[in-house]
Amino acid sequence: MTTALSAARGTWNATDLPDLSGRTAVVTGANSGIGIATVEALAAAGAHVVLAVRDPERGEAAAVGVPGSVEVRPLDLADLASVREFAATWRGGLDLLVNNAGVMNTPESTTKDGFETQLGTNHLGHFALTNLLLPHITDRVVTVSSSGHKMPGTPRIHFDNLNLTGEYDPVKAYSQSKLANLLFTLELQRRLTASHSSVRSLAAHPGWAATNLQSQDGSALRRAFMWVRNRTLAQDNRAGALPTLYAAVQDLPGASYVGPDGFGEMRGAPTLVGRSPAAGDPATAKRLWTVSEDLTGVTFPQPAAVPGP
Repeated sequence: MTTALSAARGTWNATDLPDLSGRTAVVTGANSGIGIATVEALAAAGAHVVLAVRDPERGEAAAVGVPGSVEVRPLDLADLASVREFAATWRGGLDLLVNNAGVMNTPESTTKDGFETQLGTNHLGHFALTNLLLPHITDRVVTVSSSGHKMPGTPRIHFDNLNLTGEYDPVKAYSQSKLANLLFTLELQRRLTASHSSVRSLAAHPGWAATNLQSQDGSALRRAFMWVRNRTLAQDNRAGALPTLYAAVQDLPGASYVGPDGFGEMRGAPTLVGRSPAAGDPATAKRLWTVSEDLTGVTFPQPAAVPGP
């Protein structure tokens, strides 16, 4: 493991990754943006990286440009049948799972299983995937959240109306899904600790990174606003991937949250950052976990990495 000293000095970058030879990682949403930058860095450090993508053709096109050991497997997080198939065909160990895929500020719609698209893709799909793969995971799970989890208006989990039916707002739905990512990270770590597992659950956010994620916004005005910010304030996808990579290799406590160290956490070197009070509430995290199990039909299994007596 590398030390936190270089990050504290604002200098940590992908060249500080340790040798990852012999290790296997899965990165969801890996064919573009922060996902492909994460794949490139992990593969360059020696890891075998699986690009878990909705469109295998786009995944293969992205993989061609990655030096190192990579493969592409289909995974649609908006379809629980696809999630189950991906997990059911996994063989062998898995050192690192990076829950990176996501959608942002999309027009009102539902997944194949009837969940609001942003909550269903960003949270429930990853919730099911993580628990189904957990018996294979030997090191850690890194889930990509967002500073959007604390957008103005006190974001919360709308347990009485998770799909936001009749009150849908794309920004509210996105904030709810990113808050869910952090609550999932918190409760997953609690369960791992209680089961005496050495597997760790961590979260990261990229700051403001210029990717095509913002192009999904259903509002032309917001798309224009983000287009301007992408070209004036944003960092590139490789810089945006650094908090994920830092969380993937640093010797950090479980449930840690990593983001950029610059002003407003929009850009900079990766470091530990804070979260909203709502994102650190263990009671809400437990409640969301129970609801997520009910919705997906997937429960917490016995993890792989359990120390001996």
